[in-house]
Amino acid sequence: MRLQIIKTKLIRTVSTTTLQYPATVVSVSVFGANKREAEQNCLSLLQASDTLPKFTQIHAQILKLGLRNNPLVLTKFASRSSELNAIDYASSFLFSPDADTRLYDTFLFNTIMRAYAQTSHSKDKALFLYNFMLGYGVSPNKFTYPFVLKACAGLGDLNLGKSVHGSVLKFGFDEEVHVQNTMIHMYCCCGGGIGDARKVAMLGGYARQGLSTDAVQLFREMQIEGVLPDEITMVSVLSACADLGALELGKWIESYVEKEGIQKSVELQNALIGMFAKCGDVDKALKLFRKMKEKTIVSWTSVIVGLAMHGLGSEAISLFDEMRRSGIIPDYVCFIGLLSACSHSGLVDEGKRFFSLMKEDYEIVPKIEHYGCMVDMLCRAGLVDEALLFVQEMPINPNPVILRTLSSACRAFGKLKLGESISKSLISNDPMHESNYVLLSNIYAKMFRWEKKTKIREMMDKKGIKKIPGSTMIELDNEIYEFVSGDKSHKQHKEIYEMVDEMGRKMKQTGYVPSTSEVLLDIDEEDKEGALNMHSEKLAIAFALLNTPPGTPIRIVKNLRVCSDCHSATKFISKIYNREIVVRDRNRFHHFKDGLCSCKDFW
Repeated sequence: MRLQIIKTKLIRTVSTTTLQYPATVVSVSVFGANKREAEQNCLSLLQASDTLPKFTQIHAQILKLGLRNNPLVLTKFASRSSELNAIDYASSFLFSPDADTRLYDTFLFNTIMRAYAQTSHSKDKALFLYNFMLGYGVSPNKFTYPFVLKACAGLGDLNLGKSVHGSVLKFGFDEEVHVQNTMIHMYCCCGGGIGDARKVAMLGGYARQGLSTDAVQLFREMQIEGVLPDEITMVSVLSACADLGALELGKWIESYVEKEGIQKSVELQNALIGMFAKCGDVDKALKLFRKMKEKTIVSWTSVIVGLAMHGLGSEAISLFDEMRRSGIIPDYVCFIGLLSACSHSGLVDEGKRFFSLMKEDYEIVPKIEHYGCMVDMLCRAGLVDEALLFVQEMPINPNPVILRTLSSACRAFGKLKLGESISKSLISNDPMHESNYVLLSNIYAKMFRWEKKTKIREMMDKKGIKKIPGSTMIELDNEIYEFVSGDKSHKQHKEIYEMVDEMGRKMKQTGYVPSTSEVLLDIDEEDKEGALNMHSEKLAIAFALLNTPPGTPIRIVKNLRVCSDCHSATKFISKIYNREIVVRDRNRFHHFKDGLCSCKDFW
């Protein structure tokens, strides 16, 4: 009913300026009986029509030749009508009661919206068409939004523009440069101010590019300057909080949204769920999810991915089953989250079952990400031979991520020759990627081939390739602190290293044995222990023990996979100091409490 109202309104808005359909039809002998030939000739005639009378005659010919619902011809018809200032005439034909608009595609809608956005009197009709298009289930593309935003700018309607901005985020076109530029133009034209427009765009840009610290800093500057954030800004800031693991700031934003009465769109609620899940509070994420009145596939997937990151594979599967019972059809992204949950929880049989279910029941063709999840799952479970066979039988070529997963598994489970071969192949195909060299270097260290390891490091230096340093971030009193291995830049570095020494002494007294095999250097055991003590996560934990009340939780974010020694040490620290320690590494969460880890030492 709503679609029919929009359609009727659209027809009514153009009818007042519609030209009468021509009574005469031009005789065009070049049209043959073949429909394809008729289509091509009609397109040629439209291209040549440089006056309104010629154009209206071709309209009649379209009807005569049965091209009434041909999207290609209609798109050209709409485009030509715009050039002849006759878009209202074209619309009365395109959206007449007998038009089968179910056949209309994004390109046709974009053409008509562009025409209306360029008019001086009918820009609002571009918005009617945009809603009409969405209502019929026709998806916008990156060319849609510049036209719609231009119409908003012409109307000077800031609230309307913000609503469209929200749709841009929803459909994932906020990274398109042309869309961003038109967005800034819209904010400036609608009274948002060029400064505010730039700040909003910059904040979103920082968050998208992973410059999350800059995004948070800019948000704070906007507050000081009195720039009122809206739901779109909140979504970007929450994305930055999720990346940084800044739970306290995320909680403050949730309170701010409530206090200021900012509209809680589905996108904003999904962003809150994602933030809490990625910042370590999966229970709060689940609580927010349960409160949502309208849940999209993104809502369900956000929670499934969150549960996966926390190693709650069985819970993720239960939620997936609940989603299916509610009538939501899983998409390929949802299955990536589900397979990841199986991988992080060691649920190999379940992972295989869901991989088959995706293909057979939902007819989803597996993407490289799905294959990557399966390989990761098999490798984590120590099934390296099965993983290798799986890769060999894949219908698509494995990407470097899958091959690195195999190489890492070979190193972890003693298949060093195979790992060496895979790593050499990776270097041959991508000689400038640092991870490929690090993999081979680490394999040589495991083989005690120190001379070959040294040559790899020398090769990296010669090519100017640097290993990504391990770093750990911690949020304290609304500030983000970052530590790297051996860091002495912090003003408390002396006290931090004293605390690290204290931690080491107390851990050894309770049975901790350093895992010196993690230090892949040709040095003696004592020096290896010293190197382990300087790992960034140990420094961050020491900093937290010094600066937070006894018994309170500690939350840290590591940019790489946590090593086995730091994992073991953190279990001891949690028990010795009676602290719950939540660690988010590159792959998942680890909840340490009373000397145990939620991952059950499977990561």
